[in-house]
Amino acid sequence: MNSCQLWDLKMWALMGVVCLCHSVFGHQFEAKVNRAPRLICSVPGSPGLPGKPGPRGPPGADGNVGILGRDGRDGRKGEKGEKGDTGLKGRVGPTGKIGGRGDRGLTGKRGPGGENGDVGLPGAPGRDGEKGDKGKQGVRGTAGICKCGSLLPKSAFSVGITSSYPTEKIPIKFNKILFNEGGHYNPQTGKFICAYPGIYYFSYHITLANKHLAIGLVQNGQYRIKTFDANTGNHDVASGSTVMYLNPEDEVWMEIFFQDQNGLFSDPGWADSLFSGFLLYADTNYFDALAEDYA
Repeated sequence: MNSCQLWDLKMWALMGVVCLCHSVFGHQFEAKVNRAPRLICSVPGSPGLPGKPGPRGPPGADGNVGILGRDGRDGRKGEKGEKGDTGLKGRVGPTGKIGGRGDRGLTGKRGPGGENGDVGLPGAPGRDGEKGDKGKQGVRGTAGICKCGSLLPKSAFSVGITSSYPTEKIPIKFNKILFNEGGHYNPQTGKFICAYPGIYYFSYHITLANKHLAIGLVQNGQYRIKTFDANTGNHDVASGSTVMYLNPEDEVWMEIFFQDQNGLFSDPGWADSLFSGFLLYADTNYFDALAEDYA
């Protein structure tokens, strides 16, 4: 046996002695406390009888409130009680919305006739009736005073121009009024406008100088007569005239009908170019209708 093993045996022996001493001295101390002898290293005996209950201790503190339990089942339906007294009348509630229109009811019996009402206002005039038969001729009246002269239509003009060499293909504006019965010639447009249907006479006398002259009389855009006069180096006069039938609103004017042939010349000192026209006689049918309107 080596030294190390010997040392271990000594240590185990020492620990055994210490434990034995601790056990012996512990039993002796406990015996003194309990005042009863006890054998060392004896086996414990059987338990003794229970002792008397000790005095009641003080009440403990209240515990925390527990969780609410579930609702119990509904009880049985009780017997019907006696009828109570009538309560006070409540307030009138708000008016409800108007309901839809109901179906029309059956026609009732006719009631007794009422008294005659007041006379109403006159009604609107009715339509004109058909034309009746022609009546018998009446007694001839006394002769009236003749005023036929005031019914005669009058229309005449004569105009000149104060400028030379007018523009081609448009009405020549004769702006110098010499005579204008009825005001049927318009110097702003250069046109004569017919007011009374009938037979009219028109004429023109045009002075030319330095250029050829191609001029015509126009009715509603159509040339009625044309005149051409060549320039010979001296002053010359071109003229023309015609008779024609006109309806109301017909237009008559003078016009240069060829380019660069506008030799119309005017000098207020000694030469004029004139355009004239007048009503010879009115349409007889128109004149008769005019007389009936006047009568």
